Amino acid sequence: MKARIDIMHVNPGVMHAMLGLERQVHQAGFDHKLLNLVRMRASQINGCAYCLDMHSKDARADGETEQRLYGLDAWRETPYYSARERSALEWTEAITLVSQTHASDEVFERVREQFSEDELVHLTLAINGWNRLNIAARTVPGDYVAGSLATSHAAR
Repeated sequence: MKARIDIMHVNPGVMHAMLGLERQVHQAGFDHKLLNLVRMRASQINGCAYCLDMHSKDARADGETEQRLYGLDAWRETPYYSARERSALEWTEAITLVSQTHASDEVFERVREQFSEDELVHLTLAINGWNRLNIAARTVPGDYVAGSLATSHAAR
């Protein structure tokens, strides 16, 4: 497998901009496990192999359980996600599948019960950006080292 585009080589500014978005998301103070779950779920829906590799490694490094990772695709039928996580996962699906769901008012109202407006803006920002870049570039999965994204955005 070969990447279509080496984003960092073609335009490092794009990667720096994405890392700036990461810093902004992390300023919201979300639990790392929650961010990993929503990013994993979006990556499952979008079929982003690189992001699944990255977020699963980060999730495990942050103490996430195998049970919760394996059950993520069926989160509605499992008892091991909190109300806040369920709300974030529902919002993730609504935003990821926006052409189908149009991010309905009903879903928005449910997510607003768990998240402030500021948190909701940051959560929305966190959901699909990396998927779009890595799917378009066909970034090859496998070599990501857990925590290296956090290290990269902290260093900038």
